[in-house]
Amino acid sequence: MPLSSFRIVAALALLLLAPSASAQYHAPEHSQAPLLIDKLNQYEIAAAGKAGTSIEQARSPRWALAEHRRLFAALANIAPGRKGVVHAFVLAVGLDSDPVFGREAREAGRVLAHRYDATTRTIVLAGSNGSTDSDLPNGSPSNIAAALARIAELMGPEDVLVLYTTSHGGPFGIVYNDADAGFGIIGPAKLASMLGELHIRNRMLLISACYSGVFVAPLMTSGTAILTAASTDRTSFGCKADSDWTFFGDALINHALRKAQPFAAADAEAIATIAGWERSGGLVASLPQSYIGADAARWLAALEKTLPPATQPVGKPATNALK
Repeated sequence: MPLSSFRIVAALALLLLAPSASAQYHAPEHSQAPLLIDKLNQYEIAAAGKAGTSIEQARSPRWALAEHRRLFAALANIAPGRKGVVHAFVLAVGLDSDPVFGREAREAGRVLAHRYDATTRTIVLAGSNGSTDSDLPNGSPSNIAAALARIAELMGPEDVLVLYTTSHGGPFGIVYNDADAGFGIIGPAKLASMLGELHIRNRMLLISACYSGVFVAPLMTSGTAILTAASTDRTSFGCKADSDWTFFGDALINHALRKAQPFAAADAEAIATIAGWERSGGLVASLPQSYIGADAARWLAALEKTLPPATQPVGKPATNALK
């Protein structure tokens, strides 16, 4: 066969073997309830949340190595701040593999990094964004712990942790659920103990999940600013897998924190926006919870002394989930 003919045949073979350009990507899906929630009673679940329990099942050795490399790369890319300057270190986490959480965590990382001049001090842990497999480390309890420990190594005493988490939740805390392979719970006591052990005293905690108000009291210190998507006994809204935002993420990250306004004003705007959306949709109010300690007010003033110009919201509005 002439070389030119061989090349034509080879090219045709490659076209036939290649995936169709129109083939639609399907993100990993849940086909069972999270193991810890499915098998344990309420007291055992509470204990699991306090311990920060995590289970990985049916993971291959190659997956484990790839995950290790993704995490190592993410941690290695974080830069230290300059002594005497108040810097933000951003950790944005999507703990569930439903793509809404992957999309929200990625954009939250971008918005918070831009707002707080933290592009070189930002880590994002998340699953698929719905269009391709994730190239980021998972938002697992163990990865969150490692990321917090690395940030603590690089922070100065004046620096601030900005933590954004988005996932499903319960009265016991927030849930890690990577399709049918990864399961875990992080309760408020566990998060408080990690931050305490790592001496991360200045922290902005933004928690998007049902019942996330359970995190407020255990984490209420003078150096903490915290805003949660719901009260201790209410659900939050907008977590459909095909959405771009939860209600909380859209109101706070995609709108309020894009503006050059203080955190307290953004906090109030987000709460009012969510309440308006819930009224218009005939939903039971989620009642987001907010607290800003006295020391947090001081580091917020320093951190937000100069804010960048506002940016425009992206993605489909969270209220599309009501249609």
